[in-house]
Amino acid sequence: MTDLTDLSIAQARDLLAKGDLSSKELTQAQVTSMEGKRELNAFITETPDKALEMAEASDTRRAKGETGKLEGIPVAIKDLFCTKDVLTTAGSHILDGFRPFYESSVTTNMFREGAVMLGKTNLDEFAMGSGNLTSYYGGAINPWRAKGDNRNLVPGGSSGGSASAVAGRMALGATGTDTGGSIRQPAAFTGIVGLKPTYGRCSRWGIVAFASSLDQAGPMTRSVRDSAIMLGAMAGHDPKDSTSADIAVPDFEEGLNGGVKGLTIGIPKEYRVDGMPEEIETLWQQGIKWLEEQGARTVEISLPHTKYALPAYYIVAPAEASSNLARYDGVKFGLRVESDDLTEMYEKTRAEGFGAEVKRRVLIGTYVLSAGYYDAYYLQAQKVRTRIADDFKQAWQQVDAILTPATPSAAFSADDPPSDPLAMYLNDVFTVPVNLAGLPGISVPAGLTGDGLPMGLQVIGKAFDEATVLRIGQSLEDAAGFDARPEGY
Repeated sequence: MTDLTDLSIAQARDLLAKGDLSSKELTQAQVTSMEGKRELNAFITETPDKALEMAEASDTRRAKGETGKLEGIPVAIKDLFCTKDVLTTAGSHILDGFRPFYESSVTTNMFREGAVMLGKTNLDEFAMGSGNLTSYYGGAINPWRAKGDNRNLVPGGSSGGSASAVAGRMALGATGTDTGGSIRQPAAFTGIVGLKPTYGRCSRWGIVAFASSLDQAGPMTRSVRDSAIMLGAMAGHDPKDSTSADIAVPDFEEGLNGGVKGLTIGIPKEYRVDGMPEEIETLWQQGIKWLEEQGARTVEISLPHTKYALPAYYIVAPAEASSNLARYDGVKFGLRVESDDLTEMYEKTRAEGFGAEVKRRVLIGTYVLSAGYYDAYYLQAQKVRTRIADDFKQAWQQVDAILTPATPSAAFSADDPPSDPLAMYLNDVFTVPVNLAGLPGISVPAGLTGDGLPMGLQVIGKAFDEATVLRIGQSLEDAAGFDARPEGY
C-alpha cells in the first residue's frame, strides 16, 4: 500500500470505504508525521489525542453504515477558525489563552461530515502577510528548497502553515482563508492546490475577522479532486452569517472530468508585470497551450483597472481590519496587561499584543477612515473596487473563465525576505482583484523553476461557478502531470 501520508483524500476515502484502512490507522500516520516534522513549524497547536478520539468515533460510525463526505479523513485547521475548547490564536500574542466555547460554522460542517482534526496551523498574525513571517509563534517553513541552496523558504501567507502541512505530508488537506490571495499564493509556493471560493459560499461565522468584505474560507489539498471534495463539506448557507449565500451546494466532484472543450478562456493582457521572471510567463503560455490542445478557445481580454487593485485593497482591507481589531482590548478575552488606569490598560495590552505588521495596518486603516480622509481614500477605493468588479462582469460577456499566473515569483527566502512592506504586498498582485470582485479562483501546481521550486497557474471563474473553475483546474492538472514533491518530505 502507498505510504499513508502520501494518500490523497479521494484515495483514502476509497480505502476507508472498502474496509482496507481504518480512520485510526490513517490518523495515527499523520500524527506521527506531524510530530516528526516540527522543524517546519506548521502547527501552532497539535491535537493528537483529540484526533485519535475523533478517528475512533468515525470508525464506529462507519461500522454502523453512517458516512459523511470527509468521513475519517484527517485534516489540519488554520488557526483563524474558532475551535471549541481548543486554543485559537490567529497567530497573535493578543489572543493568548483564548479557547472558544463555540465552533466555527465551517469546521462544524466538516466535523459533521466526519473530518478528523489534527491541529491548528500557523499563519501570519491575523492573516496579515504574504510570507508567514509575522506570526507571534515564528514563521512556518516551506518544505521545498531551491537546488544547491539550503536556505529556508517561506510557504507563503497567510495560510502558510496549512500549505506546509499539506505539502509536507502532515495532513491530507487543510483549511485556509483568502483575503487577498492567502490560499492561492501559499498553494503556488508549496506545489499544492488552493481554492478560494466565491464570497459567501462558505460561512465566515467563527473565523477571526481580518477584512469582513474580503475574507473567504477554502480548501488546500494535493489535488483538484480533493479540493472539490473538501469544498463540498465546508460550504453551505449559514443564517448566522448575513453574507452567507443561500445557494445550493452542488456536487463539485461530479463534473471534474468534463474537460474544457467548447469553453472560452480569457487571457488578461494586464497580468504581465514589470520584473516578472521569464519562467512565469513561459508557464502561462504553456497553460494556454494545454487548454487549447484540449479543445478550449483562448482570447485576449482587458481588465483595465487591474493596476489599481493593490492600492485599493491596501485601503479597504486595513480600514476593515482597524474596525475588526478594535475588539481586542484586554477586557473580555486573551491577553491583558494590567494597569491601574483603564485607558492605559487598553493601550498597553494592544501595544504588547499586536505585532508590527498588524499595528501598521491598523494605523493605515484608522487614518483612511478618519475625518477629512474618508472621502479622499476609503470612498475612492470603494469606487475603484466597483470598477474592478465591472471589468470582470464585462469579461464574462465573452469568456467562461480566465487564466493567469498565480504569483509573480516562486517562494523567496525566509532568512532574507524583502525588508520593504510594499515589496511584500506585491506578492498578491495577481490574486487581490479576485477578492475585490468576490469571485472564485484556484491555484494549480503546473511546473518548476530552474531552481526546482513550484509555480502555479490561476483559474478565475464567474460567481458561484466553482464547478467550471474546478473542471478547468482538473484539465490543467492532468496536462501538467505535476508529481514533484519536496525532497525529504
